Amino acid sequence: MATVLLLRHGRTTSNATGELAGRRPVELDDTGRRQAARVAERLRGLPLAAVVSSPLIRCRQTVELALPGVTPELDEGLIECGYGEWEGRPLKELAKEPLWPVVQHHPSAVTFPAGESMAAMSARGVAAIRAWDERVNAEHGPESIWLACSHGDVIKAIVADAMGLHLDQFQRIVADPASITAIRYTPTRPFLVRVNDTGELGSLVPKKHDGERPAEQSDAAVGGGAGGGV
Repeated sequence: MATVLLLRHGRTTSNATGELAGRRPVELDDTGRRQAARVAERLRGLPLAAVVSSPLIRCRQTVELALPGVTPELDEGLIECGYGEWEGRPLKELAKEPLWPVVQHHPSAVTFPAGESMAAMSARGVAAIRAWDERVNAEHGPESIWLACSHGDVIKAIVADAMGLHLDQFQRIVADPASITAIRYTPTRPFLVRVNDTGELGSLVPKKHDGERPAEQSDAAVGGGAGGGV
């Protein structure tokens, strides 16, 4: 069966400042552009049968740098979660909201104020990837490989589905900026071939968080976070 490479966009200006970008037209920062350029080296030589992207500019910029000359198909199913009134606000501020612990521990119950539910985000993201995978497999054969560029929470939800996990477990998964996750779908089950692969090990070194409590260190970065590497 075909293999999909899930590419998260590179670091953005909002990632760098600790804000939740949501669906705002936030662009890659200089670090994000370098990350996307490094992805180009990693993808060189791969015969990609299709390239699909979220319509948001940070994903389109990532594809442009990672695959020069390639125009991706845009799919609304891969767009960022609609965080509604949370968009544009600092994560440190959002962490004080009553909804924050629910996002962390029971995301399947969360609907963001004036926004989307995390369950709806998961359902549309998974449906988009599975539909594209069936199409690629039918048109290009079971040995084909293709790429989809999306967002941290969307990719985490797709990985959770592939692993047979409830959405309430998806915060245990990490999808750093410019990371690649590979999934191979088969008639009976998906196989998670690779997850959060950035091709380097520096981001595995824990950051120092002055004054941060252990409970805060256990929280997942809503929206995906800025990653650990530069």
